[in-house]
Amino acid sequence: MPKKYIIGTRGSLLALTQAGQTKKKLEELTGDHFDLKIITTKGDANTKVPLWQLEGQNFFTKELDEALKNKEVDLVIHSHKDLGSLRPEELILPAVTERKYAHDILLVKKETVTQWESLQFFKVGTSSPRRMTHINSFLKEFLPLKNTALKISSEPLRGNVNTRLEKLQKGEFQGIVLALAGLERLALGDESRQELKELLKGLTFMVLPQSAFPSAASQGALAIECLKERNDQDELLNKLKKIHDQKTWEEVRRERLAFNNYGGGCHLAVGIHVRKAPGGYLHIHRGYKEDQGNIDTVKFERESSLPSLTQKSPVFVGLPLNKGLTQKKWNTLKSEIFFDEIIQKKPYNLNEVLKGHFYVTSDHCLEALKNVSQAKTLWASGTKTMQSLAKRGLWVHGSSDSFGERELLSLKESKTLQLLMNTEESNQQGAWFVFTNDTAESNIGKTLVTYTRTTTNPTQVFAEKIKQTQVFYWTSFFQYQTFKEKFPSIENKIHCCGLGKTYDHFKKTKTMVTPFAHMDEFRSWINSSNPS
Repeated sequence: MPKKYIIGTRGSLLALTQAGQTKKKLEELTGDHFDLKIITTKGDANTKVPLWQLEGQNFFTKELDEALKNKEVDLVIHSHKDLGSLRPEELILPAVTERKYAHDILLVKKETVTQWESLQFFKVGTSSPRRMTHINSFLKEFLPLKNTALKISSEPLRGNVNTRLEKLQKGEFQGIVLALAGLERLALGDESRQELKELLKGLTFMVLPQSAFPSAASQGALAIECLKERNDQDELLNKLKKIHDQKTWEEVRRERLAFNNYGGGCHLAVGIHVRKAPGGYLHIHRGYKEDQGNIDTVKFERESSLPSLTQKSPVFVGLPLNKGLTQKKWNTLKSEIFFDEIIQKKPYNLNEVLKGHFYVTSDHCLEALKNVSQAKTLWASGTKTMQSLAKRGLWVHGSSDSFGERELLSLKESKTLQLLMNTEESNQQGAWFVFTNDTAESNIGKTLVTYTRTTTNPTQVFAEKIKQTQVFYWTSFFQYQTFKEKFPSIENKIHCCGLGKTYDHFKKTKTMVTPFAHMDEFRSWINSSNPS
């Protein structure tokens, strides 16, 4: 016999949409009936004052908590980031739903981008001190820089998603920053998608990379709570566990722990994003805290220890020789560092005018960008390439953020981005082009050769250093293969790389490799563990 349950939820379009989607999933998995009950919270009732200026706490949860404790509802659905660090002891959280997009997204009118060079002010609306800090401190690095006199500011913006988008459309702001996950839930609902589609008309976007603009702790996940003690032998509790996602829980648990260690509270201007990565969890913390100053931390929480270095030897770093020598931070290491002298990269010009969506994989592709005026959207492989494109006066829609193609492939699936790109219908997808080298393959789109790689014979001095080297940091799998052909003895040495496409290639060929969050982490490891 099917049971009946009541779900408590806030009454905004987004809250009702995500509650409705959870209701549908629970009904499919359990065969029971779930009804929605709208409960108005203090945060919903007062949308004129920024949250950090309101007295009290738990602005979006207190009334839902009371309804649950009074048994007016059987379960409640929260945006996980709205939960305070201290929850009522009578409640339990049996399920955290899967999150796919924790990112923030910047939305602007297309006409604003076309008038960029003449724009004097760029006022961005947002609802949090964290976003304000990020916008004021870092956003200019990612915007087209032909207009160097542009003044960027952030201003408080409250209200539900509809209200904020309407204010952007009316010109009250030149841009607004929202959580992509919230928009995505609206885009997944039949009725809400139509409303969202109208609100997004005439807008373009920039998916803000997590490495530069980390989102709020637990952003993008839903938290399902119920009473800890029920007279049903944990029947509801076990049903709710059916929609629990352990990977998301492990990520948000770490985010909230870091958030609480910084002091917590809606006034905290620190973004915290944790992602399950090969061999551990990547932590990105960025923002400002009054008693600590600027916070800019990237660390890798590893599941196993790093390899042991048994001898002091030169360390190979796969940067081009000229690029490596110009980075002074390599000079601070105790070990002798040397760079790639045998692979050269040369730009290759495209003669055709292209029309479609462009993915730029390297700074070496920049010379081929003379024909990108026909780009529907423009994407970069990492934040440095994204910034290089911006310096050329180009609007970049997002980045793989050095996580490899899987990041962009995931973003391409976003129903929200498909609405913004007008590609929600399969016959409107448009061509995707990958600007890359002469040997690369891609799952994103058609590859276009925009730079070539040639190899030269190593000098005797270089070859001798390779023989002595115990640790190699590779910037591409092609580079590793090239060196292995010339120096077969390196196969059993310690090989390292980043977390993106290079790592995927190593794993595909079952080659032992140690991933690092970034080269700074690699440098730190070399300095601390190389025998003296």
